[in-house]
Amino acid sequence: MMLLQVDSTMAAPAAEQGLSVIDLLMKGGWVMLPLGLLFLGTLFLIIERFLAITANGKIEQGFVDNVKDFIQQGNLKSAESLCRNQRTAAGRIFERATGRIGYPIKDIETSIENAGQIELQRMEGNLPYLGVIAGIAPMLGFVGTISGIIRIFYDISISNDFNISTIAGGMYEKMITSGTGLIIGLIAYAGYHLLNMKIDRFALKLQMAASDFLDVLQKPVASR
Repeated sequence: MMLLQVDSTMAAPAAEQGLSVIDLLMKGGWVMLPLGLLFLGTLFLIIERFLAITANGKIEQGFVDNVKDFIQQGNLKSAESLCRNQRTAAGRIFERATGRIGYPIKDIETSIENAGQIELQRMEGNLPYLGVIAGIAPMLGFVGTISGIIRIFYDISISNDFNISTIAGGMYEKMITSGTGLIIGLIAYAGYHLLNMKIDRFALKLQMAASDFLDVLQKPVASR
């Protein structure tokens, strides 16, 4: 009989430990639905911006050198054609700058700066939404927890059934929303700053390439 009692008492914790992640998340209540949408939105934004920044943020040294060679040879049409075929942010920027050759250097420099700002804003795209999610998700999770706690104490006031098992069971279920919100917020926060670092590295490479481009324009060139 004692062995049977021991087995029965150990079976309950084993059943609780076997709770799956999906079942655990489902206990979070209605707040898990908007949190789930925020999580999907976070993944979409991170992947979409990463691919876009990677595709548009390429600046190959061979491309810059070829553009400079064409300019030094006075072959502006080939330089513009090469820039147009790049289909990257750097290609569009240097295509505009090449088309301004013949104007004062200050005008060409301003054209590069303006085009660069436009391309950087395109790269940022929907990144601000990641910043919004990073702030909203933890707060939304906390709202779910507070709402659950209010519900627990309301039920206790109605039933007059005040015991630690009831409170603890309800508390761990409602704190799931806070934990989920914090995790989503951390993912969005990390993605936002890592992608911004990637854009900053592109901006630095662009500045160096633009400096080389402007240096070439100040040297004597062949007749055009």
